[in-house]
Amino acid sequence: MKLQPEFSKQIRENIDLICDFMGNSSDFVVREITIGRNQAALFYLDGMVDLQKVQDSVIRPLHEFTFSDSNELSLPFLKNSILDVGEASLVQNYEDALDQILSGGLLLLIDGMGEGLVVSIPGWEERSITESKTQPVIRGPQESFTENLRTNTTMVRRRVKDTRVRLTNVKVGEKTKTDISVMYMHGVADDELVRNVISRLKNMKVDRVLEGEYLEECLVENKQLTIFPIFYNSDRPDSIAAGVMEGKIAIFIDGTPFVILAPAVFVDFIQSAEDYYQSFIYSSIIRVLRYISLAICLLAPAIYVALTTFHQNMIPTVLLLSLSAQREGVPFPAFVEAMIMEIIFEILREAGLRMPRTVGQAVSIVGSIVIGQAAVEANIVSPVMVIVVAITAISSFVIPSYTMAIPIRILRFAFIGMAAMFGVYGLTVGILILLVHLNSLHSFGVPYMSPVANFQSSKQSDALLRFPFKNKANHHNKPRE
Repeated sequence: MKLQPEFSKQIRENIDLICDFMGNSSDFVVREITIGRNQAALFYLDGMVDLQKVQDSVIRPLHEFTFSDSNELSLPFLKNSILDVGEASLVQNYEDALDQILSGGLLLLIDGMGEGLVVSIPGWEERSITESKTQPVIRGPQESFTENLRTNTTMVRRRVKDTRVRLTNVKVGEKTKTDISVMYMHGVADDELVRNVISRLKNMKVDRVLEGEYLEECLVENKQLTIFPIFYNSDRPDSIAAGVMEGKIAIFIDGTPFVILAPAVFVDFIQSAEDYYQSFIYSSIIRVLRYISLAICLLAPAIYVALTTFHQNMIPTVLLLSLSAQREGVPFPAFVEAMIMEIIFEILREAGLRMPRTVGQAVSIVGSIVIGQAAVEANIVSPVMVIVVAITAISSFVIPSYTMAIPIRILRFAFIGMAAMFGVYGLTVGILILLVHLNSLHSFGVPYMSPVANFQSSKQSDALLRFPFKNKANHHNKPRE
């Protein structure tokens, strides 16, 4: 059904047309009232508005309205002098009015007037602010974003009390019409980058936006094909606030607690918010430990397969004899062993995530122990392979960002295959290909491996290690000339 561009001045015609367009949905409410001597109608969705505010701030003042010599009934007059609401706006056409109704607004139409008044009084239930479950810290703020857009932007503004922080609102999604807010610090963020992001969002042709991934896949530059995350996302207000102050752009999506931060580089995914709430010495040591864990997670099974298959002479004799004794009776080569154990552990990991929290952890832990022990006793795998896979799995949990841990887990299987075919030489070639691929990626024009590969001495104070705050360059927060 095609909407007419503007309202009719006949209230009955407006009611019939809007009801037909909404399909007489059971939650769509049309309430006809009298304002002075004029017929009027209120339109809203039950559950999307605060019914108490509808009664107290809209219906009651309209019923009590009386004409006098000094006033004349008009929508601007009602908006400014009668209705006790914080946000109200005039609309001239059906499309804008219905968009507002579907977003939690109330539409007021009066007979004889060719425009309407929309009052914003949303009243749906919201989740309260809780502790972050994906990026927990021991010391530091314990709150996380919610699914409410305005609550999330407010939590960042509380931390960055600077007049240069700006917000631009965009609606994306032909069906969902999702509200999106782009936050940046004027004079710190690159102006061209800000215009580029806002332009892409406004011109994005998608049916729906229910989470940040819908936007990320459409915002990727030049259709870069990679399994690595190009955008950083977090549900921690302090992390997003820090990114905004560094000149990055935050993209808030209504309906999800995760906020996108762009541009993002590789080191962002290895850093944690807690790095800045502990001593710089401790934080630097922990960062080194994370890089070691990343290397173990990526290469440990592959190195074991390469050494036991092609390069036994590189293993100390005593250790080689011990490995040979453990592998006696095992019917599979090291490659098949590794693949069996890695796949089983990935299944257990996913089962633990999808099951109810009360039993998920117990199932994954007990399952790993029982299956590992049973596999060793049945001579399906060797004990050392169980140890290698266990260390690899534990190392993957050290990586702070879950989105970065996923590609590392995927690449682990590729490296195991290369090690089984070509040994250490295959691993060397694989690592070189990986480094070349990482250096070819960009996030909104920023090299993915900067400031390490594109070495910039002025930005090394918070790259691989964390230097003391007093020694960190504060150039990010200075206005651009």
